Amino acid sequence: MAEVSGRTALITGGSRGIGRAIAISLAEAGAAVAVNFRDNAAAAQSVVETIRKAGGRAMAVRADVSSSTEVAAMVAAVRRELGAIDVLVNNAGIGLIRTIDELTEDVFDQTIAVNLKSAFLCTQAVVPEMRARGWGRIVNISSGAARGAGGIGPHYNASKAGLEGLTRGYAARLVKDGITVNAVAPSLIETDMVRSGLASSPARIPLGRFGTPEECAQIVLMLVGNAYMTGQTVALSGGMSFI
Repeated sequence: MAEVSGRTALITGGSRGIGRAIAISLAEAGAAVAVNFRDNAAAAQSVVETIRKAGGRAMAVRADVSSSTEVAAMVAAVRRELGAIDVLVNNAGIGLIRTIDELTEDVFDQTIAVNLKSAFLCTQAVVPEMRARGWGRIVNISSGAARGAGGIGPHYNASKAGLEGLTRGYAARLVKDGITVNAVAPSLIETDMVRSGLASSPARIPLGRFGTPEECAQIVLMLVGNAYMTGQTVALSGGMSFI
Protein backbone atom coordinates (compact mmCIF):
# COMPACT_ATOMS: atom_id res chain seq x y z
CA MET A 1 0.00 0.00 0.00
CA ALA A 2 2.86 2.40 -0.70
CA GLU A 3 0.48 4.26 -3.03
CA VAL A 4 -1.65 5.25 -0.02
CA SER A 5 1.06 6.29 2.41
CA GLY A 6 1.15 10.05 2.85
CA ARG A 7 -2.11 10.64 1.00
CA THR A 8 -5.38 12.01 2.33
CA ALA A 9 -8.59 9.99 2.40
CA LEU A 10 -12.19 11.04 3.05
CA ILE A 11 -14.69 8.40 4.14
CA THR A 12 -18.32 9.49 4.18
CA GLY A 13 -20.42 7.85 6.86
CA GLY A 14 -17.18 6.84 8.52
CA SER A 15 -18.25 6.80 12.14
CA ARG A 16 -19.41 3.17 12.41
CA GLY A 17 -19.79 -0.16 10.68
CA ILE A 18 -18.17 -0.52 7.27
CA GLY A 19 -17.09 3.13 7.19
CA ARG A 20 -15.27 2.82 10.52
CA ALA A 21 -13.39 -0.27 9.35
CA ILE A 22 -12.39 1.44 6.10
CA ALA A 23 -11.16 4.56 7.92
CA ILE A 24 -9.01 2.56 10.33
CA SER A 25 -7.62 0.34 7.54
CA LEU A 26 -6.64 3.31 5.38
CA ALA A 27 -4.97 4.94 8.37
CA GLU A 28 -3.04 1.74 9.07
CA ALA A 29 -1.87 1.87 5.43
CA GLY A 30 -0.45 5.35 6.05
CA ALA A 31 -3.18 7.71 4.88
CA ALA A 32 -4.38 10.76 6.77
CA VAL A 33 -8.10 10.13 7.24
CA ALA A 34 -11.12 12.42 7.43
CA VAL A 35 -14.08 10.69 9.10
CA ASN A 36 -17.36 12.20 7.95
CA PHE A 37 -20.48 11.94 10.09
CA ARG A 38 -23.89 13.58 10.16
CA ASP A 39 -25.31 12.97 13.63
CA ASN A 40 -23.05 10.81 15.79
CA ALA A 41 -20.10 13.04 16.66
CA ALA A 42 -19.02 10.81 19.55
CA ALA A 43 -18.72 7.74 17.32
CA ALA A 44 -16.73 9.68 14.71
CA GLN A 45 -14.40 11.05 17.37
CA SER A 46 -13.89 7.51 18.66
CA VAL A 47 -12.62 6.47 15.22
CA VAL A 48 -10.32 9.50 15.15
CA GLU A 49 -8.91 8.70 18.58
CA THR A 50 -8.32 5.07 17.59
CA ILE A 51 -6.31 6.25 14.59
CA ARG A 52 -4.36 8.86 16.54
CA LYS A 53 -3.47 6.42 19.32
CA ALA A 54 -1.89 4.22 16.66
CA GLY A 55 0.20 7.16 15.45
CA GLY A 56 -1.97 8.20 12.50
CA ARG A 57 -3.46 11.51 11.43
CA ALA A 58 -7.23 11.91 11.43
CA MET A 59 -10.06 14.37 11.86
CA ALA A 60 -13.82 14.16 12.26
CA VAL A 61 -15.87 16.37 9.95
CA ARG A 62 -19.61 16.86 10.12
CA ALA A 63 -21.67 17.22 6.96
CA ASP A 64 -24.95 16.10 5.47
CA VAL A 65 -23.44 14.78 2.25
CA SER A 66 -26.75 15.09 0.39
CA SER A 67 -26.28 18.89 0.59
CA SER A 68 -23.95 20.54 -1.92
CA THR A 69 -23.27 23.45 0.45
CA GLU A 70 -22.26 21.14 3.30
CA VAL A 71 -20.14 18.96 1.00
CA ALA A 72 -18.21 22.02 -0.19
CA ALA A 73 -17.60 23.11 3.40
CA MET A 74 -16.51 19.60 4.38
CA VAL A 75 -13.99 19.29 1.53
CA ALA A 76 -12.58 22.74 2.35
CA ALA A 77 -12.19 21.78 6.02
CA VAL A 78 -10.36 18.56 5.14
CA ARG A 79 -8.08 20.43 2.76
CA ARG A 80 -7.15 22.94 5.47
CA GLU A 81 -6.33 20.33 8.10
CA LEU A 82 -5.09 17.28 6.20
CA GLY A 83 -4.45 18.41 2.63
CA ALA A 84 -6.15 17.85 -0.70
CA ILE A 85 -8.21 14.67 -0.92
CA ASP A 86 -6.57 11.82 -2.86
CA VAL A 87 -8.91 8.98 -1.87
CA LEU A 88 -12.69 9.29 -1.63
CA VAL A 89 -14.83 6.48 -0.25
CA ASN A 90 -18.54 7.16 -0.75
CA ASN A 91 -19.91 5.01 2.04
CA ALA A 92 -22.71 7.14 3.55
CA GLY A 93 -26.08 5.51 3.18
CA ILE A 94 -29.44 4.72 4.73
CA GLY A 95 -31.60 1.61 4.53
CA LEU A 96 -35.18 2.40 5.50
CA ILE A 97 -37.05 -0.91 5.26
CA ARG A 98 -40.39 -0.46 3.50
CA THR A 99 -42.83 -2.72 1.68
CA ILE A 100 -44.24 -1.48 -1.63
CA ASP A 101 -47.44 -0.42 0.15
CA GLU A 102 -45.50 1.44 2.85
CA LEU A 103 -43.07 3.18 0.52
CA THR A 104 -43.67 6.93 0.24
CA GLU A 105 -42.30 9.62 -2.04
CA ASP A 106 -40.45 11.19 0.89
CA VAL A 107 -38.66 7.93 1.76
CA PHE A 108 -37.81 7.35 -1.90
CA ASP A 109 -36.39 10.87 -2.30
CA GLN A 110 -34.44 10.68 0.95
CA THR A 111 -32.90 7.34 -0.01
CA ILE A 112 -31.82 8.57 -3.44
CA ALA A 113 -30.39 11.77 -1.91
CA VAL A 114 -28.31 10.03 0.77
CA ASN A 115 -27.27 6.90 -1.13
CA LEU A 116 -26.77 8.27 -4.66
CA LYS A 117 -26.79 12.06 -4.87
CA SER A 118 -24.21 12.27 -2.09
CA ALA A 119 -21.72 10.25 -4.14
CA PHE A 120 -22.25 12.59 -7.08
CA LEU A 121 -21.74 15.69 -4.93
CA CYS A 122 -18.63 14.39 -3.19
CA THR A 123 -17.09 13.13 -6.42
CA GLN A 124 -17.68 16.45 -8.19
CA ALA A 125 -16.08 18.24 -5.24
CA VAL A 126 -12.82 16.25 -5.23
CA VAL A 127 -12.21 15.48 -8.91
CA PRO A 128 -10.71 18.86 -9.93
CA GLU A 129 -7.76 18.54 -7.53
CA MET A 130 -7.31 14.85 -8.33
CA ARG A 131 -7.10 15.77 -12.01
CA ALA A 132 -4.58 18.52 -11.27
CA ARG A 133 -2.32 16.01 -9.49
CA GLY A 134 -2.92 13.22 -12.02
CA TRP A 135 -3.86 10.72 -9.29
CA GLY A 136 -7.04 9.78 -7.47
CA ARG A 137 -9.00 6.82 -6.13
CA ILE A 138 -12.77 6.80 -5.72
CA VAL A 139 -14.57 3.80 -4.22
CA ASN A 140 -18.36 3.65 -3.93
CA ILE A 141 -19.99 1.30 -1.45
CA SER A 142 -22.89 -0.31 -3.28
CA SER A 143 -24.84 -3.43 -2.27
CA GLY A 144 -25.92 -6.80 -3.56
CA ALA A 145 -29.36 -5.15 -3.74
CA ALA A 146 -28.18 -3.27 -6.85
CA ARG A 147 -28.67 -6.49 -8.82
CA GLY A 148 -30.88 -8.58 -6.55
CA ALA A 149 -34.18 -8.27 -4.73
CA GLY A 150 -32.71 -7.42 -1.33
CA GLY A 151 -34.73 -7.01 1.83
CA ILE A 152 -35.06 -3.23 2.18
CA GLY A 153 -37.23 -2.18 -0.74
CA PRO A 154 -37.21 -0.98 -4.36
CA HIS A 155 -36.10 2.52 -3.33
CA TYR A 156 -32.88 1.02 -1.93
CA ASN A 157 -32.41 -1.20 -5.01
CA ALA A 158 -32.72 1.86 -7.24
CA SER A 159 -30.24 3.93 -5.20
CA LYS A 160 -27.57 1.22 -5.28
CA ALA A 161 -28.10 0.34 -8.94
CA GLY A 162 -27.72 4.04 -9.70
CA LEU A 163 -24.50 4.12 -7.68
CA GLU A 164 -23.01 1.38 -9.84
CA GLY A 165 -24.03 3.28 -12.98
CA LEU A 166 -22.42 6.39 -11.54
CA THR A 167 -19.26 4.35 -10.91
CA ARG A 168 -19.00 3.23 -14.53
CA GLY A 169 -19.86 6.67 -15.89
CA TYR A 170 -17.12 8.44 -13.91
CA ALA A 171 -14.60 5.64 -14.52
CA ALA A 172 -14.97 5.94 -18.29
CA ARG A 173 -14.51 9.71 -18.20
CA LEU A 174 -11.65 9.91 -15.68
CA VAL A 175 -9.52 6.99 -16.85
CA LYS A 176 -7.10 9.26 -18.73
CA ASP A 177 -6.64 11.52 -15.70
CA GLY A 178 -5.01 8.95 -13.41
CA ILE A 179 -8.24 8.52 -11.44
CA THR A 180 -9.83 5.12 -10.90
CA VAL A 181 -13.46 4.68 -9.86
CA ASN A 182 -14.74 1.35 -8.56
CA ALA A 183 -17.46 -0.05 -6.33
CA VAL A 184 -17.82 -2.71 -3.66
CA ALA A 185 -21.16 -4.54 -3.38
CA PRO A 186 -21.42 -6.15 0.07
CA SER A 187 -24.32 -8.38 1.08
CA LEU A 188 -25.30 -9.13 4.68
CA ILE A 189 -22.34 -7.64 6.49
CA GLU A 190 -22.67 -7.69 10.28
CA THR A 191 -23.56 -4.04 10.84
CA ASP A 192 -26.31 -2.20 12.72
CA MET A 193 -28.51 -2.36 9.60
CA VAL A 194 -28.32 -6.15 9.46
CA ARG A 195 -28.62 -6.66 13.20
CA SER A 196 -31.64 -4.34 13.44
CA GLY A 197 -33.85 -6.60 11.36
CA LEU A 198 -32.61 -6.94 7.78
CA ALA A 199 -31.45 -10.50 8.46
CA SER A 200 -31.97 -12.48 11.64
CA SER A 201 -29.56 -15.28 10.72
CA PRO A 202 -26.95 -16.09 8.06
CA ALA A 203 -28.73 -19.34 7.14
CA ARG A 204 -29.13 -18.42 3.45
CA ILE A 205 -25.49 -17.43 3.01
CA PRO A 206 -23.54 -20.33 1.43
CA LEU A 207 -20.46 -19.48 3.49
CA GLY A 208 -22.57 -19.88 6.64
CA ARG A 209 -21.92 -16.53 8.34
CA PHE A 210 -22.32 -12.79 7.96
CA GLY A 211 -19.43 -10.85 6.48
CA THR A 212 -17.43 -8.42 8.58
CA PRO A 213 -16.77 -4.69 8.07
CA GLU A 214 -13.05 -5.51 8.09
CA GLU A 215 -13.52 -7.82 5.09
CA CYS A 216 -15.18 -4.94 3.24
CA ALA A 217 -12.25 -2.71 4.14
CA GLN A 218 -9.85 -5.25 2.66
CA ILE A 219 -11.58 -4.94 -0.72
CA VAL A 220 -11.50 -1.15 -0.56
CA LEU A 221 -7.77 -1.20 0.12
CA MET A 222 -7.26 -3.57 -2.80
CA LEU A 223 -9.11 -1.18 -5.13
CA VAL A 224 -7.23 1.85 -3.84
CA GLY A 225 -3.92 0.08 -4.34
CA ASN A 226 -4.64 -1.25 -7.84
CA ALA A 227 -3.94 1.27 -10.59
CA TYR A 228 -5.19 -1.01 -13.38
CA MET A 229 -8.72 -1.71 -12.10
CA THR A 230 -11.43 0.83 -12.88
CA GLY A 231 -15.15 0.81 -13.59
CA GLN A 232 -15.64 -2.45 -11.72
CA THR A 233 -17.98 -3.65 -8.99
CA VAL A 234 -16.57 -6.24 -6.61
CA ALA A 235 -19.19 -8.48 -5.00
CA LEU A 236 -18.69 -9.51 -1.38
CA SER A 237 -21.53 -11.86 -0.57
CA GLY A 238 -20.29 -15.11 0.95
CA GLY A 239 -21.33 -16.94 -2.22
CA MET A 240 -24.89 -15.59 -2.48
CA SER A 241 -24.30 -13.92 -5.85
CA PHE A 242 -21.81 -13.82 -8.66
CA ILE A 243 -21.32 -10.57 -10.60
